[in-house]
Amino acid sequence: MARMAGTAARAETLLGIGVVSTTPVAGGDICTATRLRLTDGRGAIIKTRPQAPDGFFQREAEGLHWLGEAGGAKVPTVLAVADDCLVLDWIEPSKPTPEMAERFGRDLAATHRAGAPSFGAPLDGYIGRAPLPNRPLPTWPEFFASRRVMPYVRAAVDRGSLTPDEASTIEAVMRRIHDLAGPAEPPARIHGDLWSGNIVWGADGDVWIIDPAAHGGHRETDLAMLSLFGAPHLQRILESYEEAAPLAEGWRDRLPLHQLHPLLVHAVLFGGTYGARATAAAKHLLSGHTS
Repeated sequence: MARMAGTAARAETLLGIGVVSTTPVAGGDICTATRLRLTDGRGAIIKTRPQAPDGFFQREAEGLHWLGEAGGAKVPTVLAVADDCLVLDWIEPSKPTPEMAERFGRDLAATHRAGAPSFGAPLDGYIGRAPLPNRPLPTWPEFFASRRVMPYVRAAVDRGSLTPDEASTIEAVMRRIHDLAGPAEPPARIHGDLWSGNIVWGADGDVWIIDPAAHGGHRETDLAMLSLFGAPHLQRILESYEEAAPLAEGWRDRLPLHQLHPLLVHAVLFGGTYGARATAAAKHLLSGHTS
């Protein structure tokens, strides 16, 4: 109860408005999330993390704002941000429907189409608890190899969740990255961590995206993340996306390439079988299979 009272007081200070009630929100192993009911009748959510890394909540807020500017997939409004917390509009969740999935596919295509100045972002960020290097590079293959794969290969080896032999297999894929990447595309405005846990199917009929690792990247990356961990009505999302923004031939065969990054991040953060899964994806790419 003391923690809840402290959270309410922190929100009141940042928002300049009273908090009527607080309710813990389940899920998430990085931040503590609390639903707020404000005196003006609005709902909000406050995410807190003691000793958060420098810029942790600021990067999330900036990413939400940047994605929201695209006018595509919906993002919650940032109400306040500080070093130790982030306050957002509350999105009332509901049951996913095929119609919502279809609209989300179109909206995600619009977000991607808004583009980005470069492959990368002005500042480094975070994906989950892990640091996310974002310094721009001229082409997506260079950016993906240098900023999205190799740093996590090294970190996974150091953690013991990837063997040196497994690391060598993934490095071999990076040496062939220009051959495997498919046709060159301009930088897309991507979410960067688009698994189903970062999608809220809203009671208002819209699908909302949260917790971004936003940057200029390849649009297939967001689709690969959705496909890796699954999402409700995934096929409807993908079909609707491709109707709105046709993808380059062979994009499904390239999904394992884009999935190397989230698998390696999970290997660094959680260990387990993620290192082996990343290696299996790399072997598949090297084998030239197109199943």
